Amino acid sequence: MTLPPEAPREPRVVLFGREGCHLCEVARAVVATVCAELGESFREVDVDEDDEAAAHVDLDEIPVTFVDGRQHDFWRVDPDRLRAALS
Repeated sequence: MTLPPEAPREPRVVLFGREGCHLCEVARAVVATVCAELGESFREVDVDEDDEAAAHVDLDEIPVTFVDGRQHDFWRVDPDRLRAALS
C-alpha cells in the first residue's frame, strides 16, 4: 500500500521585511538559525514588493515575524522566544 504524498505545508514562520534593512538582516539570520535547528521552514515577504502583505503589518515595526499566523515579534527576534513558540 502506498500513501499519497503529503500536501506541502505552509511555513509556520513568516518574516516581513525589506531590502537594505539592517534589522531585517539580523532577524533573518536568527529566524533561519532557529528554524534550521528545529526542522522548520520560514517564508520571507518583502513589504516593498507585496502591497497586500504591507497592508497586514505596521511598516514602522519592520521586521515583523509571525508564527502560526499570529504576530510574534517586531524589530528584533529573540531566539529563545522563537524556539519556545515553535516547540
